Amino acid sequence: MIVERKMQPSPPPEHRRVIRFVTFLALSLLAFSCWALVNSRINNAILIADADKTPLLAGDDVDRDRHNTSGDHPVSIPVAVPSSSDLMVGAVRMGDPVVRETPLAGAAGGEGSKGSCDAESAQLRVYLYDLPPEFHFGMLGWDGKEAWPDVRDAGAVPHYPGGLNLQHSVAYWLTLDILSSTLPHSPDAGGGMSRPCVAVRVTNASLADVFFVPFFASLSYNRHSKLRGRDRVSRNRVLQAELVRYLMRQEEWRRWGGKDHLVVPHHPNSMMQARRKLSAAMYVLSDFGRYPPDVANLKKDVIAPYMHVVRSLGDDESPAFEQRPVLAYFQGAIHRKDGGKVRQKLYQLLKDEKDVHFTYGSVRQNGIRRATKGMASSKFCLNIAGDTPSSNRLFDAIVSHCVPVIISDEIELPFEDVLDYSEFCVFVRASDAVRQGSLLRILRGVTRDEWTTMWRRLKEVARHFEYQYPSKPDDAVQMIWGAVARKMHSLKLQLHKTGRYQRTHSDS
Repeated sequence: MIVERKMQPSPPPEHRRVIRFVTFLALSLLAFSCWALVNSRINNAILIADADKTPLLAGDDVDRDRHNTSGDHPVSIPVAVPSSSDLMVGAVRMGDPVVRETPLAGAAGGEGSKGSCDAESAQLRVYLYDLPPEFHFGMLGWDGKEAWPDVRDAGAVPHYPGGLNLQHSVAYWLTLDILSSTLPHSPDAGGGMSRPCVAVRVTNASLADVFFVPFFASLSYNRHSKLRGRDRVSRNRVLQAELVRYLMRQEEWRRWGGKDHLVVPHHPNSMMQARRKLSAAMYVLSDFGRYPPDVANLKKDVIAPYMHVVRSLGDDESPAFEQRPVLAYFQGAIHRKDGGKVRQKLYQLLKDEKDVHFTYGSVRQNGIRRATKGMASSKFCLNIAGDTPSSNRLFDAIVSHCVPVIISDEIELPFEDVLDYSEFCVFVRASDAVRQGSLLRILRGVTRDEWTTMWRRLKEVARHFEYQYPSKPDDAVQMIWGAVARKMHSLKLQLHKTGRYQRTHSDS
């Protein structure tokens, strides 16, 4: 007898697709779980093996670090063995970015290895162009037999000319400092140079934050602007033209059009022919008085102090309120162009006041010595706009602890993002100062206590306006490097955003 087998009805097609999908998903999850378990055990084994190979977290030579060989008997050094959990936390995963922490701008910076300043401890890495000597120390009589002067002996470096030349010697001090940045140094000045680690020289251009052009532009203007003999073009113009040609050929300049370059035309008349051609660079200037805003502006450039020419007062020799009989002091050129006309008006208003010293003066006939004495005996020192908004008179007043009275509406001040000048200066608008009796009323309205508070603050900030070699913490040189570092933060943001699609455009 034939038994008829009943066929079970097959599920509909849509159910079969669901069953296949669920089965595939379950098998996939099972396979992934097995892979993750095996991979985790392999990684742990590798980490433990690495820990056995490197028993010390710091130091490359274990045998050297474990024993003190200076004595007759070796002294055992305990070895710190990290736990597996510590190793897991400290392990760097593939693809994690390596972050170099940068100290806050204006800080003194860290210590490099073995007492030297290096690219990891400094907040600004500077590439120094090796320009021929005629652009820098050759102007000071240096023979140029080596690439750079030997800066290990501060007394043997080429000296900058004195007098008013010193006002704009900023490039000289910056160059000396960056040349010495890689020398061994110690904070206590024992067994090496004592130098803060704010900026350091790097010889690999790919590591640089900024490219420093060591052209002594201000000295070139002072010494080489006049025609000599049968010359049809001044030496100053020739140097500027050669510098422009040199930079335009450099790959580092072409990369960002010079935006990450640092040039120091501190004298208002320096680099007249080249300033527009190199205007993409960051300039270190005394003010913006003779620059159009598309060539120089506060967004990209740094304002640096003049070097003062009067002698700095020590804290213990600074006369107090009662020891300064002169209310207001001014000595300098009275008849000036442009914004300097306010000097003439103030002279007419103040020349007959008994407690005001307002006279013509210059560096001739012991002018600097007389200014040193006059400022130290005055409560207030007038800083009035001349041919340009600024002058070294402000910085002479600061180191004399004579409260500056700034009558210059267009002035830009050094390091004003970290210094509040209203704590140690009095600001008066030019239109207010030239009104009859207005300026004297303001100055005589400052009480003894208010003046003393500003005087004490002057003594605290005066170090920020000192140029010296070797450089010291928070002096003018380090403050300038700090200002450059702060500018570089926003500049790098701009450059990195600009370069987002650089590879896309080059491939297309």
